[in-house]
Amino acid sequence: MLAYLEHFVHEKDAESRQDDEVASLSRALELQASIDELGPTGIASKDFGGIKSVKPLAMIRPSSAVDVARVVKAAAASPSLTVAARGNGHSVNGQAMAEKGLVLDMRALEEPFEIVWIEGTAYLDVSGGALWEDVLKRCVSEVGLAPRSWTDYLGLTVGGTLSYAGVSGQTFRYGPQTSNVTELEVVTGKGETLCCSLTQNSELFFGALGGLGQLGIITRARVVLQQAPDMVRWIRVVYSEFEEYAGDAELLVEEVEECFDYVEGFVLVNSDDPANGWPTVRLDPEQVFDPIHIPSTVGPVLYCLELGLHYGKADDPSRGRVDMDVDRLLGRLRFIPGLKFQTDVSYTEFLLRVKRVEEHAKASGTWDAPHPWLNLFVSKSDIVDFDREVFKKILKDGVDGPILVYPLLRTKWDNRQSVVVPDSDIFYIVALLRFSPPPPKGPPPELLVAQNNEIIQFCTSRGLDFKLYFPHYHSREDWMKHFGKQWTRFVERKANFDPMAILAPGQRIFSRTSQPRPIT
Repeated sequence: MLAYLEHFVHEKDAESRQDDEVASLSRALELQASIDELGPTGIASKDFGGIKSVKPLAMIRPSSAVDVARVVKAAAASPSLTVAARGNGHSVNGQAMAEKGLVLDMRALEEPFEIVWIEGTAYLDVSGGALWEDVLKRCVSEVGLAPRSWTDYLGLTVGGTLSYAGVSGQTFRYGPQTSNVTELEVVTGKGETLCCSLTQNSELFFGALGGLGQLGIITRARVVLQQAPDMVRWIRVVYSEFEEYAGDAELLVEEVEECFDYVEGFVLVNSDDPANGWPTVRLDPEQVFDPIHIPSTVGPVLYCLELGLHYGKADDPSRGRVDMDVDRLLGRLRFIPGLKFQTDVSYTEFLLRVKRVEEHAKASGTWDAPHPWLNLFVSKSDIVDFDREVFKKILKDGVDGPILVYPLLRTKWDNRQSVVVPDSDIFYIVALLRFSPPPPKGPPPELLVAQNNEIIQFCTSRGLDFKLYFPHYHSREDWMKHFGKQWTRFVERKANFDPMAILAPGQRIFSRTSQPRPIT
């Protein structure tokens, strides 16, 4: 049974008909609470990006996959209603919105949390609406296990990240989160609830993974687990030249067996700017970034390789084993001597490291400000040109937040899934995670969006091999270019599992139809 439906349209006259439609929908869905008992909050009309805002007809909090299917079937029976699944609201371009449609608050789903052992391997059956940070805490504290692949920020839902990819510093070793699930429960655009895997409803399984919510709503996932380490040696080393930084990062990710457990990196401004420069490298307030070590020939930006090495409580750092392993792995790298920072933290603390950023941003007011983020995948063959024109010129003053850039291996991604990445064997994720204060203290969001568009235009005009991660195109032509040779397969899957284009209207890929649409 649905928990309740929250109505957002309270205007009279021209929009009064929508009140009647919501009331009819409420009765049809047998909601436990009436509309009159509930007040509007506006939560479903906005997202973390803070750039777009549209009014849905209603937000519904389902408690089960049965409720989700009931809503989708009700939408299908109407001439124009659409349905968007909203996780924790961290989309940045309205992808989880539904103008005059129905928004499902997936956080309301009841949370199955069951460890399953199959042929000696542990798996977690978990709700699509569960937060990864809750998965981490429960798995580690209750059974000493953990998923293999994560995102940097864990305040995201399981179903949300699996609908895109899920990338972090473990991706070079285990692949994205989409490569670390073996089974899904999905509610399709037909209102069917299907269990799918490599061998059962496999077309839906591969299509839903990285499918942008277009083929179905993920209500449950079976996630691969492994033994959770106790501790992490967390390391940052600084580079003056991009070619050396990229070469060392690629060396590390290609030698998976003789490598750190976590490999990421970021660009920083070569100044004492507290939001963009040297202070962002330190792992402890007591650590000192001494610019005397920086070569005088360095340009406007530096590069920081961020690494993590897992170890157990038995490997006490005071005994030297961890230090020896770290020194051996760092010995081949070409970072600036004197600019190495490290600390030891628990595994859970390491994975929740971005939680401190969230807390600071909420305290400073930047968490609720607009976040015109940009995320791209850029081919290895083009990343040096990207550095020269984007990092060193367009973004030479920073973005008031992290500028991530680190390599990923194409072999760790499954071509059968809907995720689209460059053709290169090695490609880089580039993420501009802006935390600018709102105007007048910070730049207007429109200016930052224009800067994002300038970067995309540069990549397009120069013919770079790149793809948007969290894509947000506005025309069919652009979406066709994005998917490339995978477009036909994606359209066929859409026609099969969501023939009236009811799901995920905020992506603006397909238009809602009243009848099943032909494959085009």
